[in-house]
Amino acid sequence: MALSNSQYDSIIRRYQQQQLENKHEQDKRVEEIYARIPAVKELDQASIKAAVKAARQMLDGRKEALIRLREEMADLKEQKEILLKAAGYPADYMEMHYLCPDCHDTGYIDGKKCHCFRKAQMKLLYAQSNIEEVVRQENFRTFSFDFYDDEQIIPGLGKTARQHMGQVVELCQRFINRFGQEKGNILFTGSTGVGKTFLTNCIARELMDQYYSVIYLSSNDLFDVFSKSKFGSWDDDMQDMYDYVLECDLLIIDDLGTELNNSFTSSQLFYCINERLLRKKGTIISTNLSFNVLRDSYTDRVASRIISYYETVPLYGDDIRIKKRQNCYD
Repeated sequence: MALSNSQYDSIIRRYQQQQLENKHEQDKRVEEIYARIPAVKELDQASIKAAVKAARQMLDGRKEALIRLREEMADLKEQKEILLKAAGYPADYMEMHYLCPDCHDTGYIDGKKCHCFRKAQMKLLYAQSNIEEVVRQENFRTFSFDFYDDEQIIPGLGKTARQHMGQVVELCQRFINRFGQEKGNILFTGSTGVGKTFLTNCIARELMDQYYSVIYLSSNDLFDVFSKSKFGSWDDDMQDMYDYVLECDLLIIDDLGTELNNSFTSSQLFYCINERLLRKKGTIISTNLSFNVLRDSYTDRVASRIISYYETVPLYGDDIRIKKRQNCYD
């Protein structure tokens, strides 16, 4: 799913509004010219009369009328352009002007989305993903292995944090490359500051640049959406948000476990995970909790879905945010 129905409609409404503005601006320019150069208005009226006359002649079977009309219209157009240029106006001043000359502000060319539509689509998806600004700073182009130790072997892993992170980045790239055929699921685990959120932002940036719909929510925000949908006032915006959480191509749930956990959050987490699996949508969850704690906190049903359908990716290392602050003072 690139866009929900409401998102698509919002873009089309912008095109429709732009078309109205284009017509309004054209009408203003025409009135201006008619007021300043009355001869132009006479030429336009002559064009209308010529078209009506030719139409009648063609209805009478006079096929040569179309040829004469074309010649007459070309002559009238040339006269009008001469008058406009003489008054200091461009030749196309009275024509319709478009923001996108390729699709004439319709959003489509030969039944396919114009580049301007795709740009508007990407902008909307970025804005509604909740991470528009973040992914400009946190992406694979700004990712650095320098913050991961490459000397100490991690017990039980047999490699350094930097070596392990190299494999994790490769996993993330495979996740992105396969996303068109199979929208997978990832569970990032690890202590605070080891790069879980940064990696999810890297993945989000790549997928949004490919026009997939991505939404980022902290666990608190996610359960707030479900709580309001169940217990709060229900309106169109809430319906859109609720549907978007379940239907977007990639849902990112950040910092699972930081919310107030209870039977409601456990049941809603299971519903969200299970529903998105049924719809074949991708989900990334990051958490500071170990898998055993996660299972104890959110019931065996949640743990079973994660074990069966998620690729669990543990991250290791020191708190990168502390290292960055230390580097600022070195």
